[in-house]
Amino acid sequence: MLDDRAKLLLKTLVERYIADGQPVGSRTLSKANGIELSPATVRNVMADLEELGLIVSPHTSAGRIPTAKGYRLFVDTMLTINRGEMPTASLAPEQPQRVIANAASLLSNLSQFVGVVMSPRRGSVFHHIEFLRLSDRRVLVIIVSPDGDVQNRVIFTDTDVAQSQLIEASNYLNTHFVGMAIDEVRHRLQMEVETLRGEIASLMQAAVQFSSEAMRSNEDEVVISGERNLLSVSDFSSDMGQLRRAFDVFEQKTQLMRLLDMSNQAEGVRIYIGGESQIVPFEELSVVSANYEVDGQVVGTLGVIGPTRMPYDRMIQIVDITAKLVSNALSHK
Repeated sequence: MLDDRAKLLLKTLVERYIADGQPVGSRTLSKANGIELSPATVRNVMADLEELGLIVSPHTSAGRIPTAKGYRLFVDTMLTINRGEMPTASLAPEQPQRVIANAASLLSNLSQFVGVVMSPRRGSVFHHIEFLRLSDRRVLVIIVSPDGDVQNRVIFTDTDVAQSQLIEASNYLNTHFVGMAIDEVRHRLQMEVETLRGEIASLMQAAVQFSSEAMRSNEDEVVISGERNLLSVSDFSSDMGQLRRAFDVFEQKTQLMRLLDMSNQAEGVRIYIGGESQIVPFEELSVVSANYEVDGQVVGTLGVIGPTRMPYDRMIQIVDITAKLVSNALSHK
């Protein structure tokens, strides 16, 4: 455990480095507000912090910078958030994908880093379904999702099906299965298939399969905005290798999906620093994320990705506020 003096020096060093981007020396720290220690004493404490792996000396510089471990201790125990300094922001209630795209842009614009938003998961199969006979063996399936999206597909049947039978099938599905999880609907249809007429049963199963595919096509998507902001971050612009690795992360969206999905398991704002996530395994990147909800149910995750030298207090506020805005926009659309 660090004593109060060491905590104060580490907090001051991290805040100074985040603000200036330059290694912090003992003389600079000794002159900081609230620190009444000689440069020699500061050097001794900094040596202890370095031995603990909380700070490090980059190259031949006499100053020190925080390590990922130092940032983590700072964020967990020393970070103070000044509320009320955020600019006003809003998201209008619109179609879900537009809300998600606008949220990614908002995160990017407010943070000046990269905004990422996972598209909302859909917990039910459909809100409404209709079958429309097109010709002898062609049936149009129209599925309205709970959030208002409309999907349609032509299904080919083995025999001709009358429109009256199609109405019977849609009424059955709308009466018994609206709002149920896809796996539950599929299971119940398998249980009830013997009590339904063969052609109607196969039609229903085809519709459920289509519904499942339609949902998957809109789920598990990550909207990314502001990658180019990293070009102006000195931590990356001076090292093209680091910048290239950062852009590789954004191209491999499956990595981001896994990270956001892992974030979805916890409440509140989460912070992953310098490779802690194992999914964005780079010392140079940090992720600040939070869940968003629809009508009180967690359906997705959003966040900001930027350098480890980011103003965490501001990023926490940006992510927290945007998550609330997305929740409101999707719940009241």
